[in-house]
Amino acid sequence: MNRIKRARTVQTVAVAITGAAAAFIIAAALFLFVYIVVRGAPAISWEFLTDVPRKQMKEGGILPAIVGTLALTLGTAAFALPIGVAAGIYLSEYAPRGRSTRLIRLAISNMAGVPSIVYGLFGLALFVILLDLGKSILAGALTLACLTLPVIITATEEALRQIPSDLRQASLALGATRWRTIYRIVLPAAAPGIVTGSILGLSRAAGETAPILFTAAVYYKRQMPDSVFADVMVLPYHIFILATQVTGRPDDIIWGTALVLVGGVTAISVAAATWRSIQRRKVRW
Repeated sequence: MNRIKRARTVQTVAVAITGAAAAFIIAAALFLFVYIVVRGAPAISWEFLTDVPRKQMKEGGILPAIVGTLALTLGTAAFALPIGVAAGIYLSEYAPRGRSTRLIRLAISNMAGVPSIVYGLFGLALFVILLDLGKSILAGALTLACLTLPVIITATEEALRQIPSDLRQASLALGATRWRTIYRIVLPAAAPGIVTGSILGLSRAAGETAPILFTAAVYYKRQMPDSVFADVMVLPYHIFILATQVTGRPDDIIWGTALVLVGGVTAISVAAATWRSIQRRKVRW
């Protein structure tokens, strides 16, 4: 009897601790988001979103930074999504259970923990210098793709593992090939988890500063990029420059830029979460 009471007490304490930790994290995130909105909302206007910076970035808008961020994010998605999803499919559906596969998964986990500044130096050495791409959207997108791949691979593999094996066996029993089973049965069922993980990875890429500092971002540029070999202004680096290098700048410009970045990432995440919820309600196992 005492053992049961002790177990219930431990369970109650554990639930209270985890609940308090979750509440603290949610409260901190809400406070940060509300603070950014309050400080940045006065700067938001049509001119701010569609104009170029003027007077050493003390006036004007942030359109070049918005366009540059979108270009880098789309480029990252173009490289990271096909490779990441394909690697996740291989590890989940085809890779043999052995030491080599465990080493691959360990390497992927280690890649996820590498500081972003290291990816920036790697991108500088490989893409900018060795491949002679220079500071460009292409070099920055390739670097951010390397940063994002571990998240997408892990999310894809975990989403595929959650699909019941009965679905695979039923499809194979009806005469479908293994690839057709994966493509027509398993992938659609795992799509919500794959999309969510991919959005999280791309959101991280959109907010990174260190990797693009060496590979794509420039201090100031009024022109829009005309090719993948052009360098660009980006929102994270623009915030850093405004906060540390521009003297006499209005603070509302910094907070307005931060609000645009956070608002864009939040909107995409909410849209992905909504889509995932709708898709999961449609799937019945």
